[in-house]
Amino acid sequence: MTHPPYDAPPPLPPHEPHLTYPWLPPPPPVPTPRLPRRPAPGRHSDLRKLRVAYRGQRRVATLTALGYFTLFLVLSAFAPSLMTGTVSGGLSTGLLLGLCQLPVTCLALVLYERTARRRLDPLAERLRKQAESAAARASGGHA
Repeated sequence: MTHPPYDAPPPLPPHEPHLTYPWLPPPPPVPTPRLPRRPAPGRHSDLRKLRVAYRGQRRVATLTALGYFTLFLVLSAFAPSLMTGTVSGGLSTGLLLGLCQLPVTCLALVLYERTARRRLDPLAERLRKQAESAAARASGGHA
């Protein structure tokens, strides 16, 4: 019994991938429609200032709370004699530092809110008013 000679497989339709047939040429690139060029959103200087200020606020609050907790963990691991020492009566230093975690976190939150109200909220309000007035101008002044 003789087998017919090996022929190359028939070409795939253009909509199917060519991954299993490396001898076929790659499909032509699909052209992407070009959109009209507009300025990127969020590039306004006041908006950038607001974003940077919020980012700084978040970092300070997070690093304060997590930094204190990390300090507590490091002292627990590497200074057990300090953490087991007594402050007064039966209260150990470790327990006192652990109980201070909640007030430190609350202090970080209070400072975050206070500085946000003084520094960030006026800037956000100004940007909101500018956006509202721009939207009113774009709609023809009709509310």
